[in-house]
Amino acid sequence: MVLSQQYIDDIICTALTEDINYTDITTDNLFFATHLSNAYLIAKDRGVLCGIAMALRVFDIVGSVRIKKLFKDSDNLKKGDIIATMEGETKSLLKGERTVLNILQHLSGIATYTNKCVKAVEGTNAVITDTRKTLPGLRALQKYAVTVGGGRNHRFNLSDCAMLKDNHIAAYNGITGAVKELRKRLPHTAKIEVEVTDFEQLREAIDNNVEIIMLDNMSLEDMTNAGEITAKRALLEASGNVTLDNIRQVAQTGIDIISLGALTHSVKAFDISMRFEK
Repeated sequence: MVLSQQYIDDIICTALTEDINYTDITTDNLFFATHLSNAYLIAKDRGVLCGIAMALRVFDIVGSVRIKKLFKDSDNLKKGDIIATMEGETKSLLKGERTVLNILQHLSGIATYTNKCVKAVEGTNAVITDTRKTLPGLRALQKYAVTVGGGRNHRFNLSDCAMLKDNHIAAYNGITGAVKELRKRLPHTAKIEVEVTDFEQLREAIDNNVEIIMLDNMSLEDMTNAGEITAKRALLEASGNVTLDNIRQVAQTGIDIISLGALTHSVKAFDISMRFEK
C-alpha cells in the first residue's frame, strides 16, 4: 500500500498547525537558529514499527535536520532499539518532536496489535481485516498500519462495496428485496455483502447469491454451523466481540474473514521516546 506524499504532508501540516499555532513560546525564546543538537528515537517496548518515513518527514517540513534511519516499517523492535538518529537545528527538533511521536506511536500500535492477531490465527483459513471505525482524516494512515502488521483492509469507504447492514435491511424491510434492487443498479464489478444475525437471514442471503456474508455477534457454535450451511457458496466474515483471547477459536470455526474495529479505534500506543544527547 503506497500513500501519496500530498496526503501525508497535509496530515503533518494540520498536526503542526494544531500544535504550534502561531509560535512555540518556549523554544523560540530559548534557542537561536544556529543552536544545534543530536537526538534519537528509542523503542521502549517490543512491537512492529510503522510510520517511520512519515514521522521523519515532519523534520523536513519544520526545518533543517539530518536523519539516519536504522529500521523500516514492518521491522520488529525490541526494547532499547534505536530507531533513528537526528542532527540539526535544536528548534526544529523540538518543534517536530510531538508530531513525530504521535504518528509513530499510534501507527506502530496498530501494526503491533494487528500482527498479534495475525499470528494468533496462523494455520487457519482466516484473514484479519480492519473496519471503517477510524479517526476522521486518518483512515488511510490507520489502514496502512494494518497492512504493515500483516492484516488486510476491509472497504475504505461506502463507495467500495455494497454492504447491507442491519439498518439497511430494517429500513428496506428485508434482504431479498434490497439485494434485487441493488443488482439492478450496481455495475457488474461490484460485490454485495450482507450482515446477518441468525440462520434465517443467512439462508436468505445465500439464496440471493451474495458474495460475502457477515455473521454479526454469533457464537462459536453458530459460526461453525453457518459454515456448514453456506458450504463455500459465499465468503463468511465474523464480526463483533472478537478479542485477542478468543480470535483463534473464531478462526477455527472455518470462517474466511475476521474484522476487528479494535485494530484502529481502541489500540494502545506503542511506547517510543525521543531523547536528546547531552
